[in-house]
Amino acid sequence: MIRVGIAVEGETEEDFVRHVLAGYLVPYGVWPHPALPGRRGGNISVQRIARGMRELLRGFDAVTTLVDFYGFKRKEAKTPVELESAIVDQLNRTVGNPVSTQRVFAYVQRHEFEALLFSDVERFRCLPTVSQESVSSLADVRKKFDTPEDIDDDPETAPSKRLLRSIPGYDKRVDGLVVAAEIGVDQIRSECPRFRAWLEKLQTLPAVLGQQSQ
Repeated sequence: MIRVGIAVEGETEEDFVRHVLAGYLVPYGVWPHPALPGRRGGNISVQRIARGMRELLRGFDAVTTLVDFYGFKRKEAKTPVELESAIVDQLNRTVGNPVSTQRVFAYVQRHEFEALLFSDVERFRCLPTVSQESVSSLADVRKKFDTPEDIDDDPETAPSKRLLRSIPGYDKRVDGLVVAAEIGVDQIRSECPRFRAWLEKLQTLPAVLGQQSQ
């Protein structure tokens, strides 16, 4: 079993890794363990995530991240891919030598974790307070974008903001986990290409790291 430390954005992502993603990955021989950099969520930056990854290097076979592009501090004009590279570059500087990119790689979710929940908006019906009007509103949003990951990250139109407008009283941590579990990882990966690529890299870790040890 390959033990993977995942530096996560906050408690929502921590719960998702522990209660949804783990059940999907364990049959592939991958056990993911989420960890909050500095033991608290939010205020994500290249430096903070790199420090969190460095801490995880001591106790895990592989290390990655699950952080949102939206709200990333001092990202300037960088893309999610450029931020991922910047995180690994910063990690290399802190450890003093290049890390294996097969064992250590960053992942920045475009644009938010909540984007993944637009993979199947009908599943929001599992929440007792969600009306048909709310589901229709979310469906209208989804139709406007090629993939859930394309839903933009403007302060007024980010995925989480759209959910709060469509579902009064929506609880990011509690409701988000319930809906994610209801949707399932297979459906999320089929709708979200960046998430799928990250997941596939995690799934192949046993084979990749096994070859390196031979």
